[in-house]
Amino acid sequence: MSSEQDGTEFVDDDFQPGQPAAAPANPWAAPAAPAPTREQVDTRVVEAHQRLAELKRQQEDLERERASLEEIRRRQMEFHNGRKELLHNLTRGTGLLEEFEFAARRDTELMAKTMVEFKDALGKLEAINEETWSQENFHIELTRALTVIENARMEWNSARLKLPVLAGEAGQTVGQPAVPSAPAASPLTTMNFWQLCKVGLGLTWPLLAVALLALVIFTAILLRHH
Repeated sequence: MSSEQDGTEFVDDDFQPGQPAAAPANPWAAPAAPAPTREQVDTRVVEAHQRLAELKRQQEDLERERASLEEIRRRQMEFHNGRKELLHNLTRGTGLLEEFEFAARRDTELMAKTMVEFKDALGKLEAINEETWSQENFHIELTRALTVIENARMEWNSARLKLPVLAGEAGQTVGQPAVPSAPAASPLTTMNFWQLCKVGLGLTWPLLAVALLALVIFTAILLRHH
């Protein structure tokens, strides 16, 4: 067989010895996308700006909603804390007022009873008339009068222990503890400088005399040794 091909013979160019066969074209392949035009780019830029503006508006709406929710939360906390505080204060205040009212009612009843006893004792004391005493009944009437006075004194002392208002506190309210009086001012605060010097000298002269006497004795001992 001749190795050379005749020019008239059919030669398949798609198949050549030593060359890969070319892949057939895919009739169903999508065509390559064309490059965007300037008008398309401008349109996309406008759409991007519009989306950014919409997102910014949504962000502002969310921030307003967040601020509104935080205000609601603050008011709720104020409500709960205020309610808790006032429940505690009003409950405690009611208990204290009930206790004070009970003590005041008790003191009022005690005052009314004490007033009746005082009036009875006062009437008995005023009924004592020494001018009607005679030599025959002197000892009996005196004993009777002393008994009335002793009973009145017992009523008075007992009432003073029960009612602090009778203990010399004229402006004291029922159920209110006595307010301690202010300490008396020292008399030294009213003295001038020379009066204070005299007082100081009067208080320290015994010490000065003892020191002077000790100094004289010490000097005498030294002179004797020399």
